Amino acid sequence: MRAVIILTLLAVLMMAATCYESHESMESHEYLNPFINRRRANDFIQADSRLEAITQERIRERSKAPHERQREICEDYYPCELYAFRHGYAAAYRHYFGRRRTK
Repeated sequence: MRAVIILTLLAVLMMAATCYESHESMESHEYLNPFINRRRANDFIQADSRLEAITQERIRERSKAPHERQREICEDYYPCELYAFRHGYAAAYRHYFGRRRTK
């Protein structure tokens, strides 16, 4: 009987020791406010470099050089492309599209 009382007392003490809620788990500020500002977010979440490369490519596509645009226009028109193989893209563009006014 004495052993049962001692074991019960030990069990109660063990339960009290393991179930005690310390405030250490609440030290994190995220518990109080789950949102953080952008500067702190950038500290541990790095932007994907592939997304940055795609963005830069889209910017480059918007700002193409005039001769590159002319070459693409000429490549889309088959007779102009054939002429370009023989005389060059600049001459082919002037031959087929040079007379037109571009706005």
